[in-house]
Amino acid sequence: MLELTKTQIMNGFVEIRLRGVPSDKAGLISEAIEKILNLAGMSLQNIEEDDGNLYSIEEVFPELHIGHALRGLRSREGLTQKQLADMIGVKPSHISEMENGKRSIGKNMAKRLARALRTEYKVFL
Repeated sequence: MLELTKTQIMNGFVEIRLRGVPSDKAGLISEAIEKILNLAGMSLQNIEEDDGNLYSIEEVFPELHIGHALRGLRSREGLTQKQLADMIGVKPSHISEMENGKRSIGKNMAKRLARALRTEYKVFL
């Protein structure tokens, strides 16, 4: 199975990796990608190995916080902050603060949010 993955990296570039490519087709795929990049005025940079380091999500996306997941799930359900607040019994300002990373989400609150947003509570921890 061919799996194409994209990882955001610095300076507006995206790293694209191909995994699960049949070894007998890898050369052909690499040549095709190189030709496409040449048409775009770019060159193929082959990176054989990663640096072996593991990075936390906070290191890779420092501006990302749980509030983004909360906002996305609330949006998916078509709920306003007020509607969600009414469903779980808190003030709308609390939802806003959680979405903006100004209020932490404990386990009890995570479970209430998860029930209302039809997801697992661990998403918010």
